[in-house]
Amino acid sequence: MKILLFLTTTVLLFWSPTTSEYTMELNKQSMDHILATTDVVFVNFYANWCRFSQMLKPVFNDAAKAVQEEFTTPNQVVLGAVDCDREPEVSQKYHISKYPTLKLFRNGRLAKREYRGQRSKAAFVKFIQDQLVDPIKPVGNPGDIQNLDNKKRSVIGFFHNTDSANYKVYQRVASSLRDDCTFYAGVGDHFNGELTTGESIMFRPPKSTGNADMLFMGGLNNFELLHAWSLDKCVPLVREITFENGEELTEEGLPFLILFHSPQDTDIVQKYNSVISRELIPEKGNVNFLTADGTKFTHPLHHLAKSPQDLPLIAIDSFRHMYLFPDISKMTEPSVLLQFVKDLHSGKLHREFHHGPDPVVTQDQTDGGTAGGNPPADAGGKAATGSAAPGNAAEPKGNTDPPESTFKKLKPSEHRYTILRDEL
Repeated sequence: MKILLFLTTTVLLFWSPTTSEYTMELNKQSMDHILATTDVVFVNFYANWCRFSQMLKPVFNDAAKAVQEEFTTPNQVVLGAVDCDREPEVSQKYHISKYPTLKLFRNGRLAKREYRGQRSKAAFVKFIQDQLVDPIKPVGNPGDIQNLDNKKRSVIGFFHNTDSANYKVYQRVASSLRDDCTFYAGVGDHFNGELTTGESIMFRPPKSTGNADMLFMGGLNNFELLHAWSLDKCVPLVREITFENGEELTEEGLPFLILFHSPQDTDIVQKYNSVISRELIPEKGNVNFLTADGTKFTHPLHHLAKSPQDLPLIAIDSFRHMYLFPDISKMTEPSVLLQFVKDLHSGKLHREFHHGPDPVVTQDQTDGGTAGGNPPADAGGKAATGSAAPGNAAEPKGNTDPPESTFKKLKPSEHRYTILRDEL
């Protein structure tokens, strides 16, 4: 009787009564267990009242059946589902803001990119097949190392054999970061020269950065340490926005600082990266640092009254308005670009667009006086009484709003999702 009670309790803990035939219905407890014990977990976060969720359910279940039949190795892959109304803690933990949301987990870690592809059985099955392909590309001999794609970020490991514990850890890291870097491995006697001091891993940045290879100095059998090091190298501080990743970048909810440039102008991209790395790292959690091919993203340029002939140029898109960096030739001057970002946060960019430059506070004003007879400014940067102070730009005539954001139009479509809230 005790054994029966234990089994019944276990079933209720790990399975919901609404579990589909092949899709595993997950709750708070079962999800933690499944993520900890399964290589790849693909989860449909849904709500029963959402029509898009209802449309997806049978398609997702059909895909789960096909995946289950093709991949029979235990703990290899699970297609699961979370009813977000019944599991609000799980929904909040993974920041679900629209239904249905499809998220992928590899080795217990949430993939940076959620699934945004076609919602069909064939597309889901192909997606899972791609996730289970070995993420490591073999290198035939040492000479091939110099011929790897120099436009991409690469991690290269040298191992005695593929059965080593270090290789297994490397394989897990490669699986987790396969979207961000290309992982290579040189294995066996052909690489005795590289293995003289033991197995090793190095990072090779794109040639355009001008940076040299970097050797991993930690323990190769330490997954957490190797993952953190690889993540730091593979996910750049400055990213390129494309039409393919634009939606996911907008969902991060951070304003964009964008360098629009010609594809051939790698020098300005390198300078921009250098300035960001040198001065703006503290702003990483407040702004997304991006580059964009200005010959493709012509619509934002048009909103700024610019064209590809004006490249390169820098702008901030706050998801409400766009603000043009006034002089790109000053980008490398100390703190100039940083101040531009700070002016966004303080409201100064929007304020000055309407009212001209903020009044300059003199020493007399600081001491309580009103030098030159001008009234003191209020917190909004406008004169407290009367008209604009002499020397300050008058409010522009006609439309005084900054150019409207164009990138907000890349956010998730209401024809595809039920949006819970506007995060932008």
